Amino acid sequence: MSSEDTQADEEDIRYFVRIGQTDLDGTKSAERALCELNGIGRRTARIICDSVDIDRSMTFGRLDDDQIDAVVEQVAQYADNVPQWLSNHQRSYFSGETTHETGNDLEMTIRQDINRQKMVDSYKGIRHKRGQKVRGQRTKSTGRTEGTIGVNVEAIKEEGEPE
Repeated sequence: MSSEDTQADEEDIRYFVRIGQTDLDGTKSAERALCELNGIGRRTARIICDSVDIDRSMTFGRLDDDQIDAVVEQVAQYADNVPQWLSNHQRSYFSGETTHETGNDLEMTIRQDINRQKMVDSYKGIRHKRGQKVRGQRTKSTGRTEGTIGVNVEAIKEEGEPE
């Protein structure tokens, strides 16, 4: 391969591909680039690449505009094309619908759900208010946010040393 071919390949690549409100790295593979989008993990990215019929190891910035548009459309309609248990926001409290949120919509939805739980004073809402663990983890020995608990060996050594 000559240097002219290498330069032509570098010129064909798009370094940033915008999906939603997120710029994805065009130099990574399609699967890894999609994982940068909030709400899309490795499994979801693999499903999206397979449904659009692109090679998931292909560089994302080298895809045609039609292929990128197909990926964007598939990301938007992901919840309609997969089983309900594979979506990240199942049975919304207000509408009862199952959606798959991505990007800033995911953060906003999570924040709204937590605020609703706090207002209703559900068990999880109370735990969120107090800043405690919410999902049943142990709190006796972990998750301590206050100062040091236990014996401070260095302070005892300093007190015990004669001058």
